Amino acid sequence: MLIAHKINLRTFFHFMLIKLPYCHLIKRAFATKVVTPRIAPEYRPTMLGSVESLTNNLNTLSLKLPEVNIQGSFPESNPVDLLRNYITQELSKISGVDKELIFPALEWGTTLEKGDLLIPVPRLRIKGANPKDLAEQWAAAFPKGGYLKDVIAQGPFLQFFFNTSVLYKLVISDALERGDDFGALPLGKGQKVIVEFSSPNIAKPFHAGHLRSTIIGGFISNLYEKLGHEVMRMNYLGDWGKQFGVLAVGFERYGDEAKLKTDPINHLFEVYVKINQDIKAQSESTEEIAEGQSLDDQARAFFKKMENGDESAVSLWKRFRELSIEKYIDTYARLNIKYDLYSGESQVPQEIMDEATKIFEEKGLLSEDQGAKLIDLTKFNKKLGKAIVQKKDGTSLYLTRDVGAAIDRYRKYKFDKMIYVIASQQDLHTAQFFEILKRMDFEWAKNLTHINFGMVLGMSSRKGTVVFLDTILEETKEKMHDVMRKNDSKYQQIANPEEVADLVGISAVMIQDMQSKRINNYEFKWERMTSFEGDTGPYLQYAHSRLASITRNADIDLAELPGADFGLLVEPQAEYLVRLLAQYPDVLRTSLKNHEPSTLVTYLFKLTHQVSSCYDVLWVAGQEKPLATARLALYASARQVLYNGMLLLGLTPVERM
Repeated sequence: MLIAHKINLRTFFHFMLIKLPYCHLIKRAFATKVVTPRIAPEYRPTMLGSVESLTNNLNTLSLKLPEVNIQGSFPESNPVDLLRNYITQELSKISGVDKELIFPALEWGTTLEKGDLLIPVPRLRIKGANPKDLAEQWAAAFPKGGYLKDVIAQGPFLQFFFNTSVLYKLVISDALERGDDFGALPLGKGQKVIVEFSSPNIAKPFHAGHLRSTIIGGFISNLYEKLGHEVMRMNYLGDWGKQFGVLAVGFERYGDEAKLKTDPINHLFEVYVKINQDIKAQSESTEEIAEGQSLDDQARAFFKKMENGDESAVSLWKRFRELSIEKYIDTYARLNIKYDLYSGESQVPQEIMDEATKIFEEKGLLSEDQGAKLIDLTKFNKKLGKAIVQKKDGTSLYLTRDVGAAIDRYRKYKFDKMIYVIASQQDLHTAQFFEILKRMDFEWAKNLTHINFGMVLGMSSRKGTVVFLDTILEETKEKMHDVMRKNDSKYQQIANPEEVADLVGISAVMIQDMQSKRINNYEFKWERMTSFEGDTGPYLQYAHSRLASITRNADIDLAELPGADFGLLVEPQAEYLVRLLAQYPDVLRTSLKNHEPSTLVTYLFKLTHQVSSCYDVLWVAGQEKPLATARLALYASARQVLYNGMLLLGLTPVERM
């Protein structure tokens, strides 16, 4: 079941309405709602690796910690960093190159056949020497020291292959002992990050177009948190503006209280569509309308009443807002999205927007054109053009509100970084907004980041009509349920088949979105998305459920797994798998640098493909206990890494399907 902890908004708004004067303070009466995800374990601090545990594991291998520990490496939490430190230490001795230059030059190979790590010799900036000759000399002289299996010169590259006995001990022990925290690193310790994402418009259904911002923002938030940052998830709602005047006029004409109670969001949307059709027809009509009496004029007048704090106007606005948030919370919970704060345009204090305008004037940024005030940004960047910040009637624009909101947030939260997850269509707007803050001389403006993304093309129901996200999720659930029913024996073993179908269906939607570079547009394809063949969300869920079944069916105490005899894992498939598992913390670091969900998705598919290739070779059932225990430990580690990665993406891994 989906669980949402809900504050009684009606009571809260009633209190605010009675106790506060009808002014801009009313507009800033907000309720913060926190939603628990489907998987809501009790809070506990992230378990990072320890030097003591690492030292003990190395002692069992007769190895010592490298003397080198480069800043920014975390060998106690990332086994690959341990190997990086060793390689850096020994290569510095051989080459005479500074350690600080070697460590960041170590790269992943494009495939494991080219090494677990490699270094392009030219990056070490050694003058007067042939990089190919140096690579050969260093490879011949390099001490493997128990950490490495091989060092190979390949042209101007030096390739390093890890000793898998070291990986078996460190990676499997770490994955099994740290569990959900395997991969976590203290990269952002002490840093506060705000992530603003989703940001739909109030009183409109959660359209499929909001999907990308929501799930990309959810992943980015999870990732920063897993890598040590303090994260505030913020939803900046479109909850103020003339559209509320339009909706109010429409509700007076088409509103139905019974429909509002049973299906509030869809009913409000129907009203909004109908009244906009009326406004358009009226504007195209030749019939004369008295001044101030057109539907458009009535909508403007209603919004003006809202801005002036009219009791009835504000009350209706709050009612629409409350109903919309209630529906959004249900949808977000379904997607494993939680927010620390529901903010919005209406929450930006008027005094801060006035202050921003004053700073524009003091910095000489403002110019006037036909009564409107604008900032000419071409002086700083020709591509940014001119940005209007105030209409000729004196009302502020979205851009001014964004500026005011950023100032307000920094004063309240003192963030170290603020991330906006906004579609690429808003690239110019966001660049203008960031540049204006810089020209206002806010030092923190350099810490604003825009994560953009392309569009979803052809997102419609299976009947071909454009629909809203809830409809898409319902249809994918039904499709997955139909597939699950085809295997009756397995279906009977599932305690909650409808919920599992929903989880698998949501995985289908989310993985289709996240498996390509986020800047690319992609076409929404029903058949491809819901397939269990190839790289899809259902395939990931199937891979996890199969790994879970191996652990479930094995007659071995899981407490015995960390102490297994990993020397029995001699097959190439096992070695390749543990080398992949070792990469997981690095995959998270790379994802943090490029803000690409596809980096993690691609890795998880590579991992599941390798696991699949192991099944025909690495049997657990029917084997002698020592061998079965070692193999089960490897599979259990793979399941843990897959589980952790799926959770970061916002998926709920299923145990049976």
